[in-house]
Amino acid sequence: MKLLIIVCLIAIVVSLGSGLFHLVNDQGQSKRMVKALTVRIALSVALFILLLIAWWQGMIQPHGLGQ
Repeated sequence: MKLLIIVCLIAIVVSLGSGLFHLVNDQGQSKRMVKALTVRIALSVALFILLLIAWWQGMIQPHGLGQ
C-alpha cells in the first residue's frame, strides 16, 4: 500500500510537469494541458482515497507535531 501511495505521488508530479510543458510549448492552443491537469486531479483524489483506506486498515498512523 505504501508503495502504491509513493507511485501515485510520483505520477502526480509527472502529470504536473507535463501540464507545465504543454502550457509553455503549446501556448494555450492545445487541449493536452487540460488533459494533463485532469489526470493530476484524478490522481490526487485517488491518493486521498488510498490514504484514507490505509489509515482505516491501520497501515499508517497519524501523529501530532512535536511528539
